[in-house]
Amino acid sequence: MHRFYQPDIASTLQLSEDESKHCVRVLRLQEGDEIEVVDGCGNLYLCTIAMAHPKRCALTIVRQTACPPHWGHEIVLCVAPTKNLDRIEDMADRVTEMGVNAIIPLLCHNSERKVLKTERLQKILVSAMKQSLKAQLPRLHQLTPFKEVVKMPFEGDKFIAYCDASLPRHQRRLLSQAYRPGTHTMIVIGPEGDFSNEEVEMAKAAGFQPVSLGESRLRTETAAMFAVATCHALDMNQKPNE
Repeated sequence: MHRFYQPDIASTLQLSEDESKHCVRVLRLQEGDEIEVVDGCGNLYLCTIAMAHPKRCALTIVRQTACPPHWGHEIVLCVAPTKNLDRIEDMADRVTEMGVNAIIPLLCHNSERKVLKTERLQKILVSAMKQSLKAQLPRLHQLTPFKEVVKMPFEGDKFIAYCDASLPRHQRRLLSQAYRPGTHTMIVIGPEGDFSNEEVEMAKAAGFQPVSLGESRLRTETAAMFAVATCHALDMNQKPNE
């Protein structure tokens, strides 16, 4: 069944112009056809098309179902955008498919990208949410200075992944060892030039645990995807066999 996104579907009972066009003109759905609509807040609506208008497709809600995130806790990813926008957009798509509650773009001392327009990223998140059959849209923040992020109130475990040249690799604690399945988690990933020493110390003082992502030196976007995948793999490993 085709799935659409409309944040205020319960009150408007119609799709946005873009979603209406896709529904009526592209997919050629007609009155009486059933579709699914998610509001991005964890609710799934089974609807029938009441009026197949290409600019304002009207709907009738048949059933509402709560579809909270399957991982059951907060995963907040804070990551410095790469100079190449395609790479950070691909990362945002992949982590949304896996499942995160929020994405916070970081502005760091060594950031190569100092400006980030989030309109296109928001559309990518919506598409990934629908494609992966989720009803929860990750909260996308504006580009935020690192020092503001580390001061954000957060009830849960906080990790900072970086290359610590002062420690041999075998002495670094892996994220897979530090992560506690089912626990609210915030992970910060630095820019291509890594975090500055001052930023690392600032994070430690704010309660962030330094972690390693393994033996390989990863690109920023790869590190972000690896971190989120690690969380989900460990969460799944804790669930009883069905």
